[in-house]
Amino acid sequence: MSVLLDENLPKRIKFDFPEHEILTVSDKGWNGKKNGELMQLMIAEDFDVLLTFDKNMQHQQNFKKYAVPVFVLNASDNTYLTRSRLVT
Repeated sequence: MSVLLDENLPKRIKFDFPEHEILTVSDKGWNGKKNGELMQLMIAEDFDVLLTFDKNMQHQQNFKKYAVPVFVLNASDNTYLTRSRLVT
């Protein structure tokens, strides 16, 4: 499965899913792209899913227009906790 990790999530998350091909928005050079353009780029690059922390995305995009699932991480914040320290 090819997953795009949105720029609002810690890049380290991609290492938690070794069985999937996970690239970040930064890996693709898509930093700062608006959601609609990002969705179009994902479709053009054959990504299977977007993982994001953007809880407002559902109100900003017409998902009927895009055939890519979007998973929104539901957490109190978007920090990454490791065993030894907190990483953002």
